[in-house]
Amino acid sequence: MEMKTTTIASVLISVLVVCSLSCAAELLRRFQHAPKADGSLSFLVLGDWGRRGAFNQSQVALQMGIIGEKLDIDFVISTGDNFYDNGLTGIDDPNFEDSFTKIYTAPSLQKQWYNVLGNHDYRGDVEAQLSPVLRELDAKWLCLRSFIVDTEIAELFFVDTTPFVDKYFTHPEDAVYDWSGILPRNDYLSNLLNDLDSALKESTAKWKIVIGHHTIRSAGHHGETKELVTQLLPILLENNVDLYMNGHDHCLEHISSPDSPLQFVTSGGGSKAWKGEVSQYNPSEMKLYYDGQGFMSVQITESQVDIAFYDIFGNVLHKWATSNQLYPTTITM
Repeated sequence: MEMKTTTIASVLISVLVVCSLSCAAELLRRFQHAPKADGSLSFLVLGDWGRRGAFNQSQVALQMGIIGEKLDIDFVISTGDNFYDNGLTGIDDPNFEDSFTKIYTAPSLQKQWYNVLGNHDYRGDVEAQLSPVLRELDAKWLCLRSFIVDTEIAELFFVDTTPFVDKYFTHPEDAVYDWSGILPRNDYLSNLLNDLDSALKESTAKWKIVIGHHTIRSAGHHGETKELVTQLLPILLENNVDLYMNGHDHCLEHISSPDSPLQFVTSGGGSKAWKGEVSQYNPSEMKLYYDGQGFMSVQITESQVDIAFYDIFGNVLHKWATSNQLYPTTITM
């Protein structure tokens, strides 16, 4: 009887272990966001911004409001590093209102904001940014680790990139990162990559866009994120992703891919920029590098994507368009 009881207990433990590993899989929660009546979609992309209005954050917000109204945007995307220097201390941290609610006040910006976490956000209370309490404080706020926004003509895949970066674990220096919710790390990353790969393969959208905080291709201060180049990039290429959008480098940047239609666009100029911090890059691939503050707009129809980059005066720094019709055309200005 004792042996039988032990055997049953062992089976139960095994079942619980399997269940826990299965339940630990990073599920990509899906949100529906309908396009306009004519089937088109437009949105703004901003990164590396939360500094209580300083470092031209307020000026960027002002121009976002103007361009947002002109384009009749459907939503705003944040590529992370939402609150400097160390994320939020909790759901009652005044930095949320001081750096977000009180800054992005234009009527055109009172749309849904889809936000991912950056490395500086991981230096604070991560669960605070993910908490539904913040949505009660400001209804336009929505932040998850990884998720999908389905707009019918385009699917947007938001990826939690900070846990990929080895140095945050091995050499955090004087920073303390909040890793609650993602350990064991290898399981978390494996589940995330598998879920992303499956979701991209199942997607029937005309356009596939992936958003993360960290760079894959960049000539900026941080340069290329080697962990994403080896682990994430192959999945993007295999699944014919059209755009990879990121922040992290405090600049505006557009790099083309020499071996695929995939385009790399950086919108990390939401506040403090890094003047003069640029490395040499293949000029045939580098379409824009601007080491100042600004943001990006994206307009999408079934047949075409148009992106534009703006500085703090609303000047257009760079435009690019591509078509997925039978005979694709690419236009750069």
